[in-house]
Amino acid sequence: MSANDRQARGFPAFAARRGGRVRGQSWWGKAWADALEDTSLDEDALKRGRSYARTGQLGPITVSPGELSTTGYEDGSPFRTVLTLHELDDAAWESLWEKTAALPEVADGLLAGELPPDLMEAAEDARVSLLPGYGDLEADCDCDSFEYVCTHAAALSYQASWLLDEDPFLLLLLRGRSEQEAQEELRSVVLMAAIAGGLGSGGTQPEPQPVAVPLPDGIPAADLFGRTPAALPALPPLPAPPVAASASSAQIGTDPLDRLIHGAALRGRELLAYTHGLTPEPPTPLDLWRDCVRIAATRPDSRVLARLREASGNPQKLERAAEAWRLGGSTGLDVLEEAWTPSRQDTARARHALTAGWEQDELSELDVHDNHWTLTGRGLQLRYGRDGRWYPYRQTEDGRWWPAAAPHEDPADALADLLDG
Repeated sequence: MSANDRQARGFPAFAARRGGRVRGQSWWGKAWADALEDTSLDEDALKRGRSYARTGQLGPITVSPGELSTTGYEDGSPFRTVLTLHELDDAAWESLWEKTAALPEVADGLLAGELPPDLMEAAEDARVSLLPGYGDLEADCDCDSFEYVCTHAAALSYQASWLLDEDPFLLLLLRGRSEQEAQEELRSVVLMAAIAGGLGSGGTQPEPQPVAVPLPDGIPAADLFGRTPAALPALPPLPAPPVAASASSAQIGTDPLDRLIHGAALRGRELLAYTHGLTPEPPTPLDLWRDCVRIAATRPDSRVLARLREASGNPQKLERAAEAWRLGGSTGLDVLEEAWTPSRQDTARARHALTAGWEQDELSELDVHDNHWTLTGRGLQLRYGRDGRWYPYRQTEDGRWWPAAAPHEDPADALADLLDG
């Protein structure tokens, strides 16, 4: 038995799926599907593969170094489909682990049994390709198709992204290393780097160097350090007792401490998002309306909520705004109340994501107006926020649009939440 045969892993056939997304949903599953679609020259073959992948007609799948294979029956005849991927040589793996060791969080994650997405940064630095590129993925099938990539091979390619959803280390296996081999090799590189970094040029730990402390000009050291320590200052007086709560404030109650902490955490998150460049402008101080919505969204005491509803003059408007805040924070409220026009690039990327994730005949016609994407006749809508996330909305019987679920970065995921809702 060869080394490749010993490392081979088998997986049962996928059952038929009724509609839904065909591309993998994890980070690595999506990355595989993106690479597959970016390097394919035949969109029709991919479309047929997406449909066939969900039929349940492909058999069990075997993953081994450099090879992904399956079998099946069609019209009473058996067939075997094989996808081959170039294995990395020892020099490439060594370079990859050296770059990974220089990224402690990535190395720690991989050694802990995870495959962090930032491993791609190490791969780029090492000039190593983990995902398939142009010409990397070769297909061979026993069917009688004359196409370069037959339906079975395209379907197997998409099902590979489903396998990566469950175990992303299969990507390393396809490139020639099992999970255990990868961890052992990386552990050795990390250990050698630690030893090399901890030893001085003579093979011993460097001696700590004394730190010089400057003295004030004109004061001898003996006088300075020979002084008697001064007495500690007196404690400050106690503050005045707090003012007793008025009768009116006692009637409506007050926000508990955890509500204030929650509000501060949300505010901090918005500031952090601006710091990281995720939002174009820093958050502005809340006006009276937005602060009322924030308090209502934190599910305060029922007496407080009743007073807020009464003061708003429109309880339904407040409830809808509070739900938007509860699901998406301050940006979620902006998405509810404001419409804007995204760039053409953002719109094109969204159309591609929805086209890749769903077959054309499975979705109603999409009516796109500003940042609102509405499924005609379905009462479902996606709204694109300025933070780059997609907010699901559902239309009620009175014709109002209500926030329906938490936002997603991928419009296909947001749409799936709506359709599954």
